[in-house]
Amino acid sequence: MSDSNRLSRCEWAASDADLRRYHDSEWGVPQHDPRMLWEMLMLEGFQAGLAWVTILRKRAAFREAFAGFDPAKVAAFDEADFAKLMENPGIVRAQAKIRATIAGAQIYCDMRDRGESFDAFCWSFTDGKVITNLGTEWIASSPLSEAISTELKRRGFKFVGPKIVYAWLQAVGIVNDHARDCFRRDQV
Repeated sequence: MSDSNRLSRCEWAASDADLRRYHDSEWGVPQHDPRMLWEMLMLEGFQAGLAWVTILRKRAAFREAFAGFDPAKVAAFDEADFAKLMENPGIVRAQAKIRATIAGAQIYCDMRDRGESFDAFCWSFTDGKVITNLGTEWIASSPLSEAISTELKRRGFKFVGPKIVYAWLQAVGIVNDHARDCFRRDQV
């Protein structure tokens, strides 16, 4: 058994090599790249009703299909682009989720064009600070995710319910929910 497999980590990542790699290198690391914050929010939306490992294993195909998650390029997608996405077996071909991603890119670009950084927006709910939870219980949503969900919906984003937003907050490190005994908890 490798040293990596012996480390104490969050239970959800222990049994799968792809999840372990994601957990050990990315999950919960505070993210400040606006484009990456948006990409992860869109991917969390695609994950709704599916296991995260499904999206994780398709992430390269998603990135290729959605122009590297460049919001300006995705915002310009037309019906021909939409049709290509619906035929792409490498991604989750859910019409509403694809349309929500294109619309989400347009909203992102509108925010940017009005001088509002997506990074500043995302972190404004915590005054730029990581919220570190006790690491003793697993929750699906919180008052923070509910507030962010409400604001995202007000702006027109879709697939941003409180549970999706909470998973996103964990993924991008706005919330540190690594288990108390996880080797990554104090690292992030």
